[in-house]
Amino acid sequence: MSTSTTPQPSTRESATRDSLTPVQPPSTTTGTGREAEGRPAKQDLTTRALLRVVDLPGGPGRLALITLDNGDPRRPTPLSPAAMESLSAALDEAERAGVVAVALTGKPGFFCAGADLKRIGELRERSDALATATQGHEVFRRLGEMSVPTFAYVNGLALGGGLELALHCTYRTVSTSAAALGLPECYLGLVPGWGGTFLLPHLIGPDAAVDVMIGNALANNRTLRGAQAAQVGIADVAFEPADFLEQSLRWTSQVLRGEVTVERGSADRSDAAWEAALAKGRALADARVHGAAPAPYRALDLIALARTADRDTAFAAEDEALGDLIMSDEARASIYAFHLVQRFAKSADGAPPKELARKVTKVGVVGAGLMASQLALLFLHRLKVPVVLTDLDDARVQKGLGFVRAGIDELHAKGRLSADGRNRLNALVSGSTDKAAMADADFVIEAVFEDLEVKRTMLRELEPLLREDCVIATNTSSLSVTAMSEVLTRPERMVGFHFFNPVAVLPLVEVARTPATDDATLATAFAVGRELKKTCVLVRDAPAFVVNRVSTRLFCEVMRAIDEGMPLLDAEHALDPLGLPMSPLRLAALVGPAVMLHVAESLHEAFPDRFAVSPNLQRWVDAGSPDLVTRKGAVELTPQAEGVFVQGRSAVSREELLQRVQDALADEVGLVLDEGVAASPQEVDVCLILGTGHPLFLGGITPYLDRTGASERVRGRRFLPPGVASAG
Repeated sequence: MSTSTTPQPSTRESATRDSLTPVQPPSTTTGTGREAEGRPAKQDLTTRALLRVVDLPGGPGRLALITLDNGDPRRPTPLSPAAMESLSAALDEAERAGVVAVALTGKPGFFCAGADLKRIGELRERSDALATATQGHEVFRRLGEMSVPTFAYVNGLALGGGLELALHCTYRTVSTSAAALGLPECYLGLVPGWGGTFLLPHLIGPDAAVDVMIGNALANNRTLRGAQAAQVGIADVAFEPADFLEQSLRWTSQVLRGEVTVERGSADRSDAAWEAALAKGRALADARVHGAAPAPYRALDLIALARTADRDTAFAAEDEALGDLIMSDEARASIYAFHLVQRFAKSADGAPPKELARKVTKVGVVGAGLMASQLALLFLHRLKVPVVLTDLDDARVQKGLGFVRAGIDELHAKGRLSADGRNRLNALVSGSTDKAAMADADFVIEAVFEDLEVKRTMLRELEPLLREDCVIATNTSSLSVTAMSEVLTRPERMVGFHFFNPVAVLPLVEVARTPATDDATLATAFAVGRELKKTCVLVRDAPAFVVNRVSTRLFCEVMRAIDEGMPLLDAEHALDPLGLPMSPLRLAALVGPAVMLHVAESLHEAFPDRFAVSPNLQRWVDAGSPDLVTRKGAVELTPQAEGVFVQGRSAVSREELLQRVQDALADEVGLVLDEGVAASPQEVDVCLILGTGHPLFLGGITPYLDRTGASERVRGRRFLPPGVASAG
């Protein structure tokens, strides 16, 4: 990744106060933000380690303060080989400066984002991958082996190698405003290989370390906030952001003068605790990736080694693991998919110019059921504008409002809303049985019962009550947006705006354009999606759009195998190599068998040759939709499963079903592209990653189908050029 450098910080930058006295570092500072002989450094987007020496408050001596900065206030600060050299040079200089301590911090909002993933993805030789691993250890371990104490002032985002950098320091402070601390490597097909697997379990105990490295990473890269990092022991103390640097320097002085003693070691580090933590980690890995990706299992091996190994042995093992994993298809695919998702999060292909978007100052939600209530809460929380829900009777309206207000209280309890913010949101939400309450809304989204005629009737009643420039959106999952818009006098203002359940968690919105949808409506939909912090992908209006169409094709193949006689547990495990977050029947139970049946029937009506409606799916619904498999833990049959399905006697093997599914997906994805429902394979990949949780280590569904040969078996050609999202 190209990054940049900034000149030496001024003595009065925002993080510093007059009480700090910068001291000119001795010797030249090439590689630390200034050129030799006082010439300013070039602005080249390379992360640099900028060193200055300050007098610590209270008189314990001088401190070498190193700031990592790439010159772009909006972008995280990654560590390339050049950045590592700059940091090493800054540490050399600090050792010559006669200081009593060394501290690291970052530019505002960012401590360090870790390894430069773009460069990692470009490595083609294992020797280069190994060199990347060893360089990190050689530079980072200096912080734990200096003759003076070292401090990390974690003022913002600290991910992967950035957090490992802090772990090598003797002490750590963290800002309560720091929004993302974590070790996401297993999420990306790698391991925390710059000291993390050794240092973290010894710092916070093996159980908490497994939570951070395995549990959080595989839960779609869940991260910690600053206060949480202090609670689990990653940081020794947390300070408020307003005077974070001053507080950190004052605390450093207190530690050096012996006024503050940092106590650690309360976590259970017994042999039994290590064994329990490792068993928990393997269970987490099995539940998330089903053995289909090596990274979490390799990380667990390294954590196990850390129990008895010395630092040199542990770091050498991390080097070897990174050397292997960086060259694996899973890591290449993960890095490719990660950058693909990041690109679409910034801007969607085919979206109209932002300038065409209309301002949204009030939102209407038609319906007050579970989905509609989730939408109302999201719009309220993100847009902070009046939101009104409507439904057929007051009981439904009040139930929906109750859900929204409970959600507001939960946001407050989690620290994501202040007390004033909670009061403001409660004042902004309202409900009514009269659709005229939406008369002054700029954006109205409907989430009523998934029946075309019900929706068309509602739209006929609604449109005359709205302003002429109000955007009308539908959250339909499978019905034709075009058919809905035909009842409007102004069909150009209707757009599909399809969220995924749970609305607050899944980041995708499929924005469906009909032949009549105009650019202003579409631009407004994309603008709203950005404000909601969702990734929007433009799709053409077609039955079930992209995600539900492709996912239903997969589910139909599984149900066909069950109908023929495949044992349910075999069908559940046949797709383990896909690493999907949930097995087919478990997912169907979560979504609702009636919903799955409705979508299958809609697609059967549109494409009868490819989408068959399983009679067993109908039987499941008729039986009251009981859970057929356990909802958590290992997938096992429930007592309710017996007698629900009627099966034949022709059971296919797990391998045969997996290939059937691969071929069906290759066929359906190809047709989605041929029909222009999605404009590119990358759009299909992003939709499935963000809409259904397809794992990053596949690289997206199209690279996976290319690697398995399904693309060429079915279509006679690949979706992507050779080598994309793989080591080949």
